[in-house]
Amino acid sequence: MKGSLRPLFASLLAYILFCSSFAHPANASAYNGHPKLIVIIVIDQFRGDYLERYRDQFVEGGFRLLLDRGAYFTDCNYDYANTRTAPGHATLLTGAYSSGHGIAANEWWDPQKKRMVTSVEDDSTRLVGVPGDAKGASPHNLMASTLGDELKLATQGRSHVFGIALKDRAAILPAGYAADAAYWIDHQSGAWVTSTYYRNDLPKWAADFNSSNRSSKYWDRDWRDSNGNTLRTTAHRKTKDGTDAGFYEVVGSTPFANEYEFEFAKEMINYEELGTGASTDLLTISLSANDILGHQVGPDSPENQAMALALDHELAEFFNFLGHKIGLANLWIALSADHGIAPVPTVAEKLHIPAAALDAASLGAQINKTLAAKFSARKPVDFVKSFDYPVAWLNDEAFSSLKVKEEDAERAVGEALKQIGLRGYYTRSQLAQGAVADTELGHKYLHSYSPEGGWYVMGVPAPFAVGGKKGTDHATPYSYDTHVPLAFYGVPFQPGTFYTHAEPVDLAVTFASLLGINAPTHATGRVLTEALAPPHRADNSAPPAGKSPRPLRPPVELKPAALVASDGGQP
Repeated sequence: MKGSLRPLFASLLAYILFCSSFAHPANASAYNGHPKLIVIIVIDQFRGDYLERYRDQFVEGGFRLLLDRGAYFTDCNYDYANTRTAPGHATLLTGAYSSGHGIAANEWWDPQKKRMVTSVEDDSTRLVGVPGDAKGASPHNLMASTLGDELKLATQGRSHVFGIALKDRAAILPAGYAADAAYWIDHQSGAWVTSTYYRNDLPKWAADFNSSNRSSKYWDRDWRDSNGNTLRTTAHRKTKDGTDAGFYEVVGSTPFANEYEFEFAKEMINYEELGTGASTDLLTISLSANDILGHQVGPDSPENQAMALALDHELAEFFNFLGHKIGLANLWIALSADHGIAPVPTVAEKLHIPAAALDAASLGAQINKTLAAKFSARKPVDFVKSFDYPVAWLNDEAFSSLKVKEEDAERAVGEALKQIGLRGYYTRSQLAQGAVADTELGHKYLHSYSPEGGWYVMGVPAPFAVGGKKGTDHATPYSYDTHVPLAFYGVPFQPGTFYTHAEPVDLAVTFASLLGINAPTHATGRVLTEALAPPHRADNSAPPAGKSPRPLRPPVELKPAALVASDGGQP
């Protein structure tokens, strides 16, 4: 009898051990270092359709690690209109839109300083890593916590949190307030820098990285496609004013810039010993090169395709490094983007799609001329201090001197925007009151609101219209700007392609729930339960039929600003 039971017990034990290998996610939490490391990769300006467009050309282990062995959401869209770099990076890691995290643009007019300021510049800090006393940067404008902040709070600082990008805002805003450091590059030299907000000196490994002149090997190289055709060169050259063009300008628009970021990331993982502690660590990497190139050549160019395929190889190499260093079973990976991009207007026009390449500077001058005529100004006045198509930043002093109140001033600017061809507008005053039409478009602009930036008006552009005569741009509520990838890899995630609606705000909330920590303070996303492995799905965790609930319609006495065809002709 005993002999006959022995094979049964052996089989049962093997079954229990097999099941336990999949039960691990149930016990995963930041507190016990499961997973050891989370890596969130944000590709700056990477549209959601690119993964399908180039899928059959991807190699094993790059994008296909997430497409074939991860949870991939095809319908991920930002639910706001201000599709810019700073808002996008803040949204992904706070789980909130601009109305929650406060970052509405890359830069805005500061009525106290009387100049445009960037989303992360901080007068109280200085740059670290380059000579001189240059102004530093910090997340001080962020009005919400990030996933990294909550991870730090949950583990009482034991988790390590870092951010890397070529751009300061793309490194700082995802990392958050409590990050150990955020690193970006000096545009001229390519040296890695940080801010005194994080530390007073570079760590030795980063200083050694710079002093060894690692950036030099990316100069004077030819970027070739798979057929050997030279697409670009990183040969030293002069700018229009005769000065030397810098690393960001020359190397930044090639795959060599992404390679340079991964090289720095690997150095950081090694020397900061990420993934080796008792608590979960977090690393965000924003790949800026795709955006620098994309603005110049657009989404449908051979260069853009070659950039995506080169990045695929670079991701495969980086994931291979992570597998050997930490082990893929000990990693959670997420991939997304901060925004998409419009087609180059000439490309759309060839397909008989109405499109426009507009001169934002000339339009700004026209707006000021219209306002001067309306308010009978005796001399030229900059009523609009900056017109970053399609957003106008107002000169409050100019209007106040004429005893024009904010709401009236913004409406006047909005009407001037319509005269230059925009379909409608939303004013800061209107958005602050929540006075928007109860439509998809209305809510996108409501989510774009921030109290930062003084007086402003957000214009509603026509589809496929961009504010530049060369190349293309983003910053609209349309699908080519809002549609981005969203994919996860790791033990808790069920491999497959998911067609349920998802939003970038869901990323931080999903990770927070799996880690057993609080979601960021202003998070509005949902846990993507449909992508979690079956053993951990509760009976009530089926994905919602539609999007998350909308805010209630504003009180009837609130009158929204004019909005024409783009909002169905309704106020």
